[in-house]
Amino acid sequence: MASNRPGPDFGSDPGSVDTAVYGDPAVYGDPAVHVDPAVHVDTVVYGGERTDEGPWEEWNPTADSIRPVRGRHRVSKQRGGGLARSSTVLGVGVIAAVGAGGMATAQTGKPPVSISIPDLPSVGSPFSDDDSEDTAAEPTEEAATPLSSVGVTTTDTAQGTTDAGEALRARIMAQAEQQQDQVDTKAQQAAEAAAAKAAAAAAEKAEEEAAAKAAAEKAAAEEEARKKAEAERLAELARQYTLPTSSYTITSTYGQAGAMWSSGYHTGLDFAAPTGTLIKAVHSGTITQAGWDGSYGYKTVLTLDDGTEIWYAHQSSISVSVGQKVTTGDVIGRVGATGNVTGPHLHLEIHPAGGGGVDPLAWLQSKGLTP
Repeated sequence: MASNRPGPDFGSDPGSVDTAVYGDPAVYGDPAVHVDPAVHVDTVVYGGERTDEGPWEEWNPTADSIRPVRGRHRVSKQRGGGLARSSTVLGVGVIAAVGAGGMATAQTGKPPVSISIPDLPSVGSPFSDDDSEDTAAEPTEEAATPLSSVGVTTTDTAQGTTDAGEALRARIMAQAEQQQDQVDTKAQQAAEAAAAKAAAAAAEKAEEEAAAKAAAEKAAAEEEARKKAEAERLAELARQYTLPTSSYTITSTYGQAGAMWSSGYHTGLDFAAPTGTLIKAVHSGTITQAGWDGSYGYKTVLTLDDGTEIWYAHQSSISVSVGQKVTTGDVIGRVGATGNVTGPHLHLEIHPAGGGGVDPLAWLQSKGLTP
């Protein structure tokens, strides 16, 4: 590597030159002028003579003069290179902030969020333009400015805070709406379940009522059919059975109590009618008895095919004989007042299968007859 070019020679007398001007064609760079390094130079001015500087005093740093102010490391401003170094740091910080914001936007897809850069101490020139101790002790206004706020206006800061607040508010509102939607969904599901349950209960109740109504209607229909069938049967029997006499009045019924009857109660049904009124066979059968029978007077017994005996008593006359076959409505005698009586009437008794007597009125009704 080439060595530095020797400076101009100002002569051999150490006190002959008071001022040497760099850049003066008469001195600097002239081969004819030699500047001796031993020559005392009071002031060297770049580009011309400077009278506002020097003579320089020796600076001895102490612990108090180099102590950092309020936690900040003070770095003296560098002449010439300080601005460039501060600009470099500022550029790196801005690029880092922009890059971080871009990466966050690219990765998350969400709105950009303000990125804060920690405040760094101002990097300045190692040499201070001011020689006073006050200037060296206190940081300048430029040194106190954080790098994170460089180039950011108050409006931008407020806008960033507002955007962050709006984003947080929007997220909270979205969560609240989501929770409310969940609550509404659960309430709607519960209401639908309750409605479905009520509808199922109502449908079940309606089905039960319909089934009960159908059963009642069926029972009524069956009863009606039974009654109809019974009526038809009785009508058929009525064509087969007939009342024992006509133009009568019922005066005594079965089981009626009284002293006039030897048993203490009436054992048959009395049809009061005028003497000589015709007596008829109630149903087809065979005459098994015909003649006098004490308190019954003249009595005829008609035995039906099923073994039921019909007793006719107090007759005035008998028109049939034992063993004779008769059919429904045939005349078998006449009404009279023979035996133990108080007046002319037909005393009728019914003995099923030749046994004890039953109520003649009920038996006649079972055959479709209405006395």
